[in-house]
Amino acid sequence: MPNRSLTGKAVVIGGGAKNLGGLISRELAAGGAGAIAVHYNSDATRAAAEDTVAAVRAAGAYAFAHQGDLTRPSEVAALFDAAKTRFGKLDIAINTTGMVIKKPLIEVTEDEYDRMFAVNSKAAFFFIQEAGKQLADDGNICTIVSSLLAAYTPLYAVYPGSKAPIEHFTRAASKEFGERGISVNAVGPGPMDTPFFYPAESKESAAYHATAAALSSRTKSGLTEIADIAPLIKFLVSDGWWITGQTIFANGGYTTR
Repeated sequence: MPNRSLTGKAVVIGGGAKNLGGLISRELAAGGAGAIAVHYNSDATRAAAEDTVAAVRAAGAYAFAHQGDLTRPSEVAALFDAAKTRFGKLDIAINTTGMVIKKPLIEVTEDEYDRMFAVNSKAAFFFIQEAGKQLADDGNICTIVSSLLAAYTPLYAVYPGSKAPIEHFTRAASKEFGERGISVNAVGPGPMDTPFFYPAESKESAAYHATAAALSSRTKSGLTEIADIAPLIKFLVSDGWWITGQTIFANGGYTTR
């Protein structure tokens, strides 16, 4: 039987330096992963990536940091090539990268539209594609989307709109890669208590989001905590391998469908 545990697995994590990606890097290392490639986008994130690599190594896994712009397919391929060269094989690919804007639909510029779809949709497509090319059989792929895919709300036309295609990429990839035992899923957290969330929100809208989930009263912030998402990702890329082709909302009842 294939090894469905994390033990000895080689992992690529897009956006693995900080916030949710950083925690996933640490959690997988603590869970027995053997090697982790920690991707980061810009020089501003380099220090966080180096800190995460140090934490992963302290947990007993081999790790390295790799900078790249994942909106460029050639740089997605370079990330996977670098990891495979160092690790010898690849088993798990997780993409946490994303970008958000919140504004009226009629105010969104062409440049904003193009950038959002490049970061949120194009990068995700080519990450999944490259994972399909380079992962070993019985591997796992997971992409972070957004619970706003199930929301009926103004001012968020382009952010969830640019995440929505990933649901279709996920279903198609799960069918195409299934013969090789590779599971492919997407996870949609609710608004997360990270620096990624607050810049787009006013004080009033942040307060609303902090009370909107059915389980809001049971968290410190009222928002989705990254500590509640990382274990789900860990499960999906190990014992939860039988789950595939799904978009799973993990949001304390913020949205549902």
